[in-house]
Amino acid sequence: MALPKDDALSAFDGLDPLVDLVAAFKRLPGVGPKSAQRLAFHLLQHDRQSASELGQALLRAVNEIRHCRLCNNFCHQDTCSICAQPRRNRSLVCVVETPADLAAIEQTQTYTGLYYVLMGKASPLDGVHPESLDWPRLSQRLDESEVQEVILATNFTNEGEATAVFLTDRIRRLNLKVSRLARGVPLGAELEYTDPITVARALMDRRLLRGTDES
Repeated sequence: MALPKDDALSAFDGLDPLVDLVAAFKRLPGVGPKSAQRLAFHLLQHDRQSASELGQALLRAVNEIRHCRLCNNFCHQDTCSICAQPRRNRSLVCVVETPADLAAIEQTQTYTGLYYVLMGKASPLDGVHPESLDWPRLSQRLDESEVQEVILATNFTNEGEATAVFLTDRIRRLNLKVSRLARGVPLGAELEYTDPITVARALMDRRLLRGTDES
């Protein structure tokens, strides 16, 4: 007889480490209760070596991965490998929501500028208002560099659009050009899940936002 849906681990009362492991997996995006249990049971029953390596890798990442002092991306040193590349076009900064979005753009092998990672997006329904984004840090990044154009590569979701509108208003005040990815990226799509060719086309066909052209 199947266990009740909300009491699937009742047969394992007292096994707090197992319960905690399942709860930890449930926090991952796209992993529901059943998938979390399946992952936990598989690792403990069939692959404890991989479970141990996974745990060690997670601990090392949590303890050693930091944010680049320039672009806010994940890195292991004070400055990430992209910001440290002397051949990068330092007149361009592409603003993305997450490190995964940065990786999606890098995979196109067509963009040679620098980045800034917001590590989030405006989402008023979740209590994250545009003003809560770390604008002062991005503003400082733009002020202290050779940037001439800022490419807003936030996702074409309601939250991404709200973020882009907020940033456009602020960046215009710095007398910089502001452009947006072209609509080759479908409405509602996220860069992380968009194929590299589409992302590359969106970068090449980016458009200046109205009011940012100095002419």
